[in-house]
Parts: sequence; C-alpha cells; structure tokens
Amino acid sequence: MHQIRLIRSSTFLWALAVAAAFALFVVALFSYIYWQLDGYLVARSDRMITTQISFIADLPPARRISAIADHLAQDSRGVQYAGLFDAAGTRLAGNIDRVPRELGLDGAAQGVRLDLFKKPGGHPPVVRVVGTRLDGGDVLVMGRNVDETHEISSVVGQALALGLLPALGLCLLAGAWLSLRAQRRVEEVNQRVQRIVAGELRERLPEGGTDDPFARLARIVNGMLDEMEMMISALAGVGNDIAHDLRTPLTRVRLALERGRTHAATLQEFQDITDKAIGGIDQSLSIVTALLRLTEIENSRRMAGFGDVALDEILREVCDVYEPIAEDKRVGLGVVNERNVKVWGDRDLLFEAVANLVDNAIKFTPSGGRVELTLEAEDDTALVRVSDTGPGISEQEREAVLLRFYRSDKMRHTPGVGLGLSLVAAIVKLHGFRLVIGPAPGGRIEILAWTGRAGKPVTHRSRTLLHADASQME
Repeated sequence: MHQIRLIRSSTFLWALAVAAAFALFVVALFSYIYWQLDGYLVARSDRMITTQISFIADLPPARRISAIADHLAQDSRGVQYAGLFDAAGTRLAGNIDRVPRELGLDGAAQGVRLDLFKKPGGHPPVVRVVGTRLDGGDVLVMGRNVDETHEISSVVGQALALGLLPALGLCLLAGAWLSLRAQRRVEEVNQRVQRIVAGELRERLPEGGTDDPFARLARIVNGMLDEMEMMISALAGVGNDIAHDLRTPLTRVRLALERGRTHAATLQEFQDITDKAIGGIDQSLSIVTALLRLTEIENSRRMAGFGDVALDEILREVCDVYEPIAEDKRVGLGVVNERNVKVWGDRDLLFEAVANLVDNAIKFTPSGGRVELTLEAEDDTALVRVSDTGPGISEQEREAVLLRFYRSDKMRHTPGVGLGLSLVAAIVKLHGFRLVIGPAPGGRIEILAWTGRAGKPVTHRSRTLLHADASQME
C-alpha cells in the first residue's frame, strides 16, 4: 500500500515525467549527432574518391595500372576499391571484377553494389563509387566502403545505453526520495494539525532550516496560528470581561430604579434617579458599541474606504474638538502642522485613532500639564507626534493595555471602559501600522508613515510605523 501511494504521488509522477522528457531529449540529440556525422563521413568519402580518381585519370596510361596497385596495397583496412577496364569491359587492374551496370560514368559519386575480383563471403558490399571514361575508351572505377557509419551507430547506441539508463535510474531514485520526503513532511504536518485541532494551540508546523516553498508556507501558516492563538486567548476571557463590565452599570441601573420606586417622593427626585439610570444604560451601550466597532475594524470591512488622507487636516480637526475639553481641565493643547502631508488610509478611522490617543493624553495629564500635536514631513515620510506630561505606562503593562477591558489599578476610578487603546490597536493593524508603547514618565506618540502618491496605497510601498511612547491609556 505504501509503495502504491509512493508511485501515485505527484512528486514521483513529476520525476517520472522529467525522466521521460530527458530520455526523449537524449535520444533525439544522439539521433541528430548520428545523422549529421553519417552525412559528414559520406561527403568526405565522396571527396576523397573524386580526388583519387582525378589523380589516376591524369596519369599516363602506362602508369595507371601500377598506380592502382599501389593505391590498393596501401589500404590496410580493406575499404578501398578500384578497377580499370578496357572499352569492352575487360578488367585490366584492380580488385573490382566488372563495371556495375547501374553506375553512371559521369564522375558523380553513387552508392552501388560491387562485384569483387576475389569474392568475399556473404553479399557483395554496397559502397560509394565514382566511375569515369578515360581517353581511349578505358573505364576507371574507384570506390570506398563507408561502413564506418555502422560502427559509429553501434558506439552511439552503447553510449546511449550506458549513459541514459543510469540517468533514468537516478531520476527515478530522486523522484522516489523526494516523494518520500514530501510524504514525511506532510505526515508530520498532519500530526501537528491534528494536535492543534485537539486544542494544543501552541503547536506549530515544522519550518526546517531551508528556504524552500514548503518552509515559507509553514512560516506563513505559523504566523497565522500565532495570530489565531492571540485572538483566541483574547476571546477566552472576553465573555467574562463583557459580563463583568456590563453587570456593574446594569446593577446600578437596577438599584437606582428600585430605590426610586421605593423612596422617590417628588417628581424631581424621580427625574434624578431616571437620569442616573439612563447614564448607566448609556455606559452599557457604549461598551456594546465599542465591541461592535472593534469587530468591524478587525474584520477589515472598512478597507474599501481607503484613499489619500491629509494628516494636517486630521490634526487640526482633533485639536479643535478637544481644545474646549483641555481648557476645562486646564491642560495646554498645542498643534504644529506642516501642510499638504498625505498618507493612504481610511480618514474616519485615522481620525478616531488620533482622537483616542489625544483624549487619553488629556485625560491622564494632570491640571497645568500640556499636550502637543506635531506633524513633520521629510522626503517620503510623515511623522505625527502626540506628546504629553502624564504619568506614562510602566514596562510591565505595555502589552496588557492592548487587551480589551484592561484597566490599570491606579486608574480604576477614571471614567472609561478599557477599550480605547484596543480600538486604536485594531485601526493600527488594519492600516499595516505598528504600535509601540514607550517608557514612563511622560508620554510621546509617533505615527511614522510613507507619503504615497494619489491613488497608490502606502502599504504597497512600505509598512507604516505607529510608535506610541505615551501616557497612561485606557
């Protein structure tokens, strides 16, 4: 069963196909070489015969017989043929018994079967022959055996067999090895996936030490698993967090209404209790709205609204919105802008992210402090900085503040639901930014972005960096 699965594997079949293609290529190559070499040898023999017959034909008649005898005596391989005949066809010299009937005496080379003076065993050989009629009526015939081509074909065949068969064997062995290797890796992946399905969320696919496509795919899948583990871990306690954060305002609403029903003696007292109940309900609704907003952003439903965003306009608008709030708290709010600085993103979401950070900066900056918004541009980058004089975030809480509903113990009595920075983190992730929280005291938030051309997303050119070195945030 294992052997059948090995043979049917795509890797082995591809190796077999490559081996077959290689074999066809080698056979075609050797055939072409043999065909070219055969033609070359025949043409060379024809030129040699023509040269020899011209040389002997130019000799005086008295010397032709001795020249033919010397020519044949020098043929140690027995591949030369010559014959001199009178006008009646009687042999005068040479090893050819008679003039072939089909031979033309026009000086052109032909392949004919010769009758030799000394009969060889078997059939008369077929050789390349040139015949010409001499002055006085004599006929001179000269030829050469070109059976070297058969010897060459034998050598080519042996080379083909000795070279091709081992190559095919190596291809098949390589295919079998690659198939086994792929099956082992797939089996290992399958086992680890089964453990992940069983609940071992920390399990990861084997990446190996190579950079092949399988390893790159494993790294991508492992990155996805890291993201899923983080999301599942965050969602594991989100139900309890939601229940806890909703129970408090709803309990207050219930107690307020119960007391109002029991103790309210005047319309004004009843209206005060109703206002408190409405405030608690509004707080619950704000939690639900923030959660729905997080889900919408994390599912990337807002990417269709991406376009060129003017950062200088966003900072001015945020400053206009929060300036009255800062004045009420006696916190200075300033903005320093460069103009016409654009990035690629969703304007409403980026406004919401900057507004959340500014809101946190004002909320946690003590009276008499200051919050600064700065926009700088250089070459193809833009830098948005939000700095304040707040207490900052301790190093131990930098990751925890990104979780939903997390609130520092020292900020429990500050209004909020603990979703502000989670919302900012979701917007940052949607835009391909990166969120970094720096050390306390004081705070600084930097958004480093590429200033892309109109209609061209920044994320297609480079990942944008959102660096937060901020005061205590929700």
